[in-house]
Amino acid sequence: INLLLRFLKSAKHFNYTIKVLGQGQKWKGGDYVTAPGGGQKVRLLKTALEEMKKQDKIILFIESYDVVFASGPKELLKKFQQTRHKVVFSSESLIWPDRHMEDKHPHVREGNRFLGSGGFIGYLPNIREMVADWKGKDNDSDQLFFTKIYIDPVKRKSINITLDSTCRMFQNLHGALDEVVLKFENGRVRARNLLFDTLPVIIHGNGPTKLQINYLGNYIPNTWTFENGCTVCHQDLRPLTALKESEYPMVLIGIFIQQPTPFVTVFFERLLKLQYPKNRLKLLIFNQEVHHERHVSSFLHDHGNLYQNVKFIRPEEGMDGPASRNLGFDMCRKDKDCEYFFSIDIEVVLKEENTLKILIEQNLPIVAPMITRVGRLWSNFWGALSSDGYYARSEDYVDIVQGRRVGVWNVPYVSSVYLVKGSLLRSELTDSELFNSHILDPDMAYCHSVRNKGIFMYVTNMHTFGRILSTENYQTDHLHNDLWQIFENPEVRKCLLCIVIMTMISLSIDVSPCPDVYWFPVFSDVACDHLVEEMEHFGQWSGGRNKDSRIQGGYENVPTVDIHMNQINFEKNWHKFLLEYIAPITEKMYPGYYTKAQFDLAFIVRYKPDEQPSLRPHHDASTFTINIALNQLGPDYQGGGCRFLRYDCSIKAPRKGWALMHPGRLTHYHEGLPTTAGVRYIAVSFVDP
Repeated sequence: INLLLRFLKSAKHFNYTIKVLGQGQKWKGGDYVTAPGGGQKVRLLKTALEEMKKQDKIILFIESYDVVFASGPKELLKKFQQTRHKVVFSSESLIWPDRHMEDKHPHVREGNRFLGSGGFIGYLPNIREMVADWKGKDNDSDQLFFTKIYIDPVKRKSINITLDSTCRMFQNLHGALDEVVLKFENGRVRARNLLFDTLPVIIHGNGPTKLQINYLGNYIPNTWTFENGCTVCHQDLRPLTALKESEYPMVLIGIFIQQPTPFVTVFFERLLKLQYPKNRLKLLIFNQEVHHERHVSSFLHDHGNLYQNVKFIRPEEGMDGPASRNLGFDMCRKDKDCEYFFSIDIEVVLKEENTLKILIEQNLPIVAPMITRVGRLWSNFWGALSSDGYYARSEDYVDIVQGRRVGVWNVPYVSSVYLVKGSLLRSELTDSELFNSHILDPDMAYCHSVRNKGIFMYVTNMHTFGRILSTENYQTDHLHNDLWQIFENPEVRKCLLCIVIMTMISLSIDVSPCPDVYWFPVFSDVACDHLVEEMEHFGQWSGGRNKDSRIQGGYENVPTVDIHMNQINFEKNWHKFLLEYIAPITEKMYPGYYTKAQFDLAFIVRYKPDEQPSLRPHHDASTFTINIALNQLGPDYQGGGCRFLRYDCSIKAPRKGWALMHPGRLTHYHEGLPTTAGVRYIAVSFVDP
């Protein structure tokens, strides 16, 4: 139905009068793929012509499911009359279905030699004469029937047939994909044939070019223009604003966890914030990862009762990914109340809280919110397919991903997060194994099935919906594994690890508590707590002795009870943190000094009254030192702080998450003041040793 609607919309745009032949009848004309067919079209045309009386009537006969109009009847009639023939067929560069007839085709002065039966225009008497001898079966070839008439010199002359050999009226895409490009002009879009420099009126995605006609249909005739953007994105919507919450469509959300993924807790926090009545949502949570069992269980324990129904599939149940997705579709298919299935993978970061409402209001069979990966052109849709069915980049892909073209786009593949109408699952997508394939990934198998059914898939980039996380380098052997992802997935850095560094210009506080000493916020409470908990979980604290095999030379002059960042494989992440966040502040506070934030030592120190409460006066083996307070004076410990002896200046209570930055050698001789109760933690970095 989407195919026919697209055709009818383009016809309506140019005020064509359309009569659809055979609508509602069963198609018996073959599939065009395994063998020639289409005879049913000729029979339907012949019957329809018998009812027409006006002899000077001009008939345009075309396909509908894979055709769009690029211009109006006035231009079409003018070009037809300029041919000085009574019947004009579309042309093709490829001969079909009988290659042995090639030599019998008359030569043309310019352009394509071969007839295409998917479109022709002519006067009623001539077309009636042309189809008068049709006595074939519905699955006989209409192409072969018309070709035999055309290559017969007597019949060709009697009926007065010619070909639109340079595609002035008809553009068949099969065999001409490289010749046809979009031409944007004055608020409308045409298809231009580069080979003949013509602007066809009718664009036909014949043969294996359905994806290309879908691509062109995103623009032609004025679906999207540079002047007006998307002109149809607000048509045929399903508004929810007038509905009571109890009247909202019932949605089954399928959540799929198939690999270790960072920030799973945050995923569920975002799910809770989704602006949609919870009692109109059902959940299917499929989890294949034992590592994430506690995250899912915690969410369901705290919030599962908010939803109308929850089904949780655990790792021990042994279900694989394709089976889980098939199950999700089947649950919606069998539930008469399920109006939509919303599929979302765990690595999706949905920032737009109204995503579900927005997708439902689009009123499309399958629609995905566009999400991207930070700093890359990766997204959850493909703009085109290669000849073997894999990814290919469409001409507009980069513009869509980067937001230079905004709209709702008909695409051949969506993944990661998308909405499917339940009625579609109960009518055209009834196969219970849509995601199964011996050669294709589950999402590719599903999209392949959808395309073969002629169902349109769309992606919308009309809002900034969110991002997708990188999972390639995610490890699960730490306590807080997400700490290792703050640079792998930088988009979520601020909201998840909550690094809240501010530039010194924006600070309204006294940034220099002692001469050449500066302090400023770097970590949130969450970041501080995770670092402390990670070190305590690792547990291999040094004894605070001078002999230390972890450092070069094996001797520490001023030892502390500590764990080095490299002991937990965190030194690369820590260096990126120092380089990206600390170095710019250093260069602002110490003008003329530029740093690459190199360090030999970066570690977490633990001060306890009964272990090591303080540190004697010393210089640091650094050009400058960063000292970050990881817990809070009062609730966590008493005492503590730092005293710079030369200036007799003490900082008694560095705030939790704040960094103290000071020169390491020569001028800033300092000591760690005694911790008198509790446990104090600080993160120390000796930068540029």
